Amino acid sequence: MTAAPPVESNGFTKRFAMVLGGLLVVANLAAQPAARAADSAVVLMYHRFGESQHPSTNVTFEQFESHLGELGDGAYAVLPVAEIVTALREGRALPDRTVGLSVDDAFLSVYRMAWPRLRDAGYPFTLFVATDAVDRRLGGYMNWDQIREFARTGVTIGSQTASHLHMADADGDRNRRDIERSNRRFVEELGQAPALFAYPYGEASLAAEELIRDSGFVAAFGQHSGVLGSSDNPFFLPRFAMNETYGGIERFRLAVNALALPVAEITPEDPLIGAPNPPPIGFTVVKSLNGLDQLACYASHEGRTRLERLGSTRFEVRLQTPLPAGRTRLNCTLPTDSGRWRWFGRLFYVAP
Repeated sequence: MTAAPPVESNGFTKRFAMVLGGLLVVANLAAQPAARAADSAVVLMYHRFGESQHPSTNVTFEQFESHLGELGDGAYAVLPVAEIVTALREGRALPDRTVGLSVDDAFLSVYRMAWPRLRDAGYPFTLFVATDAVDRRLGGYMNWDQIREFARTGVTIGSQTASHLHMADADGDRNRRDIERSNRRFVEELGQAPALFAYPYGEASLAAEELIRDSGFVAAFGQHSGVLGSSDNPFFLPRFAMNETYGGIERFRLAVNALALPVAEITPEDPLIGAPNPPPIGFTVVKSLNGLDQLACYASHEGRTRLERLGSTRFEVRLQTPLPAGRTRLNCTLPTDSGRWRWFGRLFYVAP
């Protein structure tokens, strides 16, 4: 019996229409040791820990402890995000169920609450920092001494600009000045500029991607669900977001057991959407996979979309309504015989 595809809206799972058998398969797989090599990896994104006044960006202590417990059962390989990116770029195999951990915004709770637990578990992670909030000593944020302590102990420090601006909505000069200012502060405080970048709010454009590449970064992450694969654009990589409402252990297991859906010839190439709207959305599956007739796509503003198959491996999404102003997420999932899901995600942005 085939499980129905998982659906995500606004970056988080909206429902799990999974039959019990399919769910038990994933749970049993997670209990087995990782032995096979893989050409994909999952990166998770967190923001706050134990700050329930901000549920949309927070995970509870209980949720986080359950996540760490799942990762520690022997089925997963938790590796530094930078190592994952390098391996995929160089075509080197990774352990099956490789997972990377990332935290955005440098809220104080990552230092006080998450770091001791991650340190005790021996798990590497990347902290993405927007430097203006640190420089202004805003309440609830880490300071430079704490960030230096992270760096000294092996935490990777990445950039999230200076002002945490909407890059897709800003002109090129403003984005460039913002990146230059943040890189200058990183050099002054840490001795070097970061190699990894995260787009604030997950919003990117082709122009922003080009700027990030030209600024010396080696990879950049959005906030759209999906699995990193060796054929992915390194300057708009996916991450599964965790929050209080959608940070349950079932959703967590679904994410960390996911596999890449390898695609190419993605349209539109630019995630910043102008005219026409709705845009022509499509992709070509570049690996021989079974069951492509079970592939399904969901848009956060429309739900399940009409998916048209052209030939054997080309798929095009036929949206019925224009993308609204702001962010829209598209998630395409394919069940596998093993009970795991192949997952391709995309985030689009329409200027207000």
